[in-house]
Amino acid sequence: MDAIFWRKLVTCENPPMGYKLLCAVLAAISAFYGFAVFARNKLYDFSIFKTRKVNAAVVSVGNITTGGTGKTPLVAYLCNHFTQEGVATAVLTRGYKAKKNDFADEPAMLVKAAPKAKVIVNSDRFAGAGKAIAEHNAKLLIMDDGFQHRRLFRDVNIVAIDATEPFGREKILPAGLLREPVESLARADAVIITRINQTQPQRIAHIKERISDIRPDIVFATAVHKPVYAKLIKDKRISLDELAEKKVYAFCGIGNPDAFFQTLGELFLNIVGTKVYNDHHNYTDEDIETICRNGRYKQADMIITTQKDWTKTALLCMEKFDIPIAHLAVELEFIDGQREIISLIESALKKYV
Repeated sequence: MDAIFWRKLVTCENPPMGYKLLCAVLAAISAFYGFAVFARNKLYDFSIFKTRKVNAAVVSVGNITTGGTGKTPLVAYLCNHFTQEGVATAVLTRGYKAKKNDFADEPAMLVKAAPKAKVIVNSDRFAGAGKAIAEHNAKLLIMDDGFQHRRLFRDVNIVAIDATEPFGREKILPAGLLREPVESLARADAVIITRINQTQPQRIAHIKERISDIRPDIVFATAVHKPVYAKLIKDKRISLDELAEKKVYAFCGIGNPDAFFQTLGELFLNIVGTKVYNDHHNYTDEDIETICRNGRYKQADMIITTQKDWTKTALLCMEKFDIPIAHLAVELEFIDGQREIISLIESALKKYV
């Protein structure tokens, strides 16, 4: 099943009658998957499956839903904060859908967004942690997308929650967007609610209330993804004001494409067309030809995408076509709770310094 079609199906409030049977099949699969997740978590809870510790502070940044919640900008923010404080920092990432001898999109993005941190790509996070400590003398290990990876002990568990889709329609994959039950947030030390500018304050209050019922002492922070400029090949920057004067064709291959297009809309861009690919899509020459042909047909002045997609498409476009391609540079901006999150990590670091 195509991932784009699947996401539309499971997030639809009232699926068409013709898809009711398919939804029932997804629900049956979800029951089996949910039981497997429950059993695995219990095996860790009762120490039948063992966690392994390393001689460094480990901070996990993860989520409970599939799709973009803002983990990667958060990881970059934490890396830059602590490297500026002089803390030897490394990121542990599995490198999802990486090609042989190459970085996947998110590790490649982190290398650029947090240049002073070491990025260790290894599906075995414990082995990656050992490498970071042995080869780079890392004192702080930030585990990207680590909430479900329980084999490596973590000192701080941070979960990013997308305010526009916080609880995955209350259904486990593949009937919904949840990777594990919402009650799993009992393992979290802190929750960062992202994209709060794209929903109502009452919804934020409800999210906090729901999570507090699960873990009363949890630390909350809120944040927005703030666009700062668009960047072309060779690091040429275009201001948001300049961008607003252009006709733009937009594409992306991320977990939550609607959030990206909503961000562009909030900038009052003249969007002449859009194209969506599956999350972590590995772009081909044919894809690039389609994107650029569509852009020219729509008489776009520029093609714009996310930073994650940019890492895999910019050079292809530069080599083959004359239409400019840029990515929207976005930074995580805390609204509140920033100091509390940093304090949690600083307390963990004191155990190892």
